[in-house]
Amino acid sequence: MPKIAFSDVKLRSLPLPEKGQTDYWDTTLASFGLRVSQGGAKTFVLNMHNRRHTIGRYPVISLSEARTEAKRLLAEKTLGKTRPEAITFKQALYLFLAEKEKSRRPNTVANHRQRMNAHFSFQGQLGDFTHQEFARRLRRIATTSEHDHALSVGKTFFTWAFNHRYINDNPTRGLSPHGHKSRARVLSDAELKLIWNASDSDELPEHFRTIVKLLMLTGQRRTEIASLQKSFYSHNQQTLCLPGDLTKNHTEHTFPIGGTTCQLLNALLTDTLISLFFPARGKPNKCFNGWSKSKVVLNKLSGVTGWTLHDLRRTFRTNLSKLGVAPHISERLLNHISARSEVEATYDLYTFLPEMRKAMELWEAYLTSVLGITTATAKAA
Repeated sequence: MPKIAFSDVKLRSLPLPEKGQTDYWDTTLASFGLRVSQGGAKTFVLNMHNRRHTIGRYPVISLSEARTEAKRLLAEKTLGKTRPEAITFKQALYLFLAEKEKSRRPNTVANHRQRMNAHFSFQGQLGDFTHQEFARRLRRIATTSEHDHALSVGKTFFTWAFNHRYINDNPTRGLSPHGHKSRARVLSDAELKLIWNASDSDELPEHFRTIVKLLMLTGQRRTEIASLQKSFYSHNQQTLCLPGDLTKNHTEHTFPIGGTTCQLLNALLTDTLISLFFPARGKPNKCFNGWSKSKVVLNKLSGVTGWTLHDLRRTFRTNLSKLGVAPHISERLLNHISARSEVEATYDLYTFLPEMRKAMELWEAYLTSVLGITTATAKAA
């Protein structure tokens, strides 16, 4: 590759190659060159990241303009502002999801994939996806909830791309969620009884019936209860231990359970070949997932409407306060680590299991009284 001192006189007099192309490199500015083709075209190029970056055609772009642009690009490279390589949107999404699969739960990755494909699928280079394009896609989404979920996923993806230097600017900057009022639904004692009794109906899937009762009894999240494995349950200790890869905050959560909860779980221990308490129909390695249809039927049977399964968790927490349980014990039962300071998390390693057990016994005694049942006669779903 010949090196010459670039000047207008020199560039105009460069011979055309008999075939193909010849690259000439400037002796005064490293990586700055001119590509001469056999057809007579002369193009300024810059060698960066082991690839030729085209600046423009000579003499449409003058030597002075091309050298200035080359210096600017080299300066951005030095400052780390230049993306290392051209990458398509499809390639970037594939790499993003592959990376998330290593550290996130399958449901989270599936949610990222579904919403990115549904709202932001793009044919072309990732760097061509502009702020205006992202905002236009968001405006298409009718519901506030889906708008905000899509925005959250989009921000996660483009922030990842920016941090990996695949883009120079994050197109989601400046965009805010519509926001919605936090739910404040707390079920009354009468509603709890209606839902519990309706959960005995054969019109509901057997696993769903038990899950609803366990949500009411334990205050845990529905995915955590639906994903329970028999190895998480200690019959002797009367505890459940949720591993960190199952909990929302990735923190292992061990908590005591009452006699009614034990009775419901004991009834499901007969099949030792299946590790899950609540396997999906025909898929013993997958947990129960028929939420929507089952919930519609439960609403119809109970007559209770305008509530979600997560409202049982809020009801559990609210009633613990009503029963006089200390807030830090209630928060531990919910595995809310945000309620603990950094100093507490570092130095206070006491598990509070005895205190949590008293709280659970208090809650179960209250609930079974409301329901008109006792531990000894509680009906397993």
